[in-house]
Amino acid sequence: MKEETMLPTVTGRFDDGSAYQVQVTGDTDRPVVGSVRAAALVELHTGESIALTPTGPLRTVAGDDREAVLAVLRRYTNIIDNR
Repeated sequence: MKEETMLPTVTGRFDDGSAYQVQVTGDTDRPVVGSVRAAALVELHTGESIALTPTGPLRTVAGDDREAVLAVLRRYTNIIDNR
C-alpha cells in the first residue's frame, strides 16, 4: 500500500488584504496549488536567491524546493498559518 504524503498547507494574505490558501507540492511545474496569484508570485521569483530564514542561508528559488517556495511566501505575503 502506497503511503500518502501530506502536502504543507499555507494560509496567508497579500499586501492588499486578499487571502489565499495553497498547498506546497514540491513539483517543478506546479509548486503551489490553490491560488493562481500565489503561483504567479512563486513563478516570478523562480531563479532568484532568497534567504530561508532572516539570517540565511540563501537558496535559489525552484518549484521543487519546498523550503524556498515557503521562503517566497514568507517574504512577499503575510503568512497566517502553515501546517
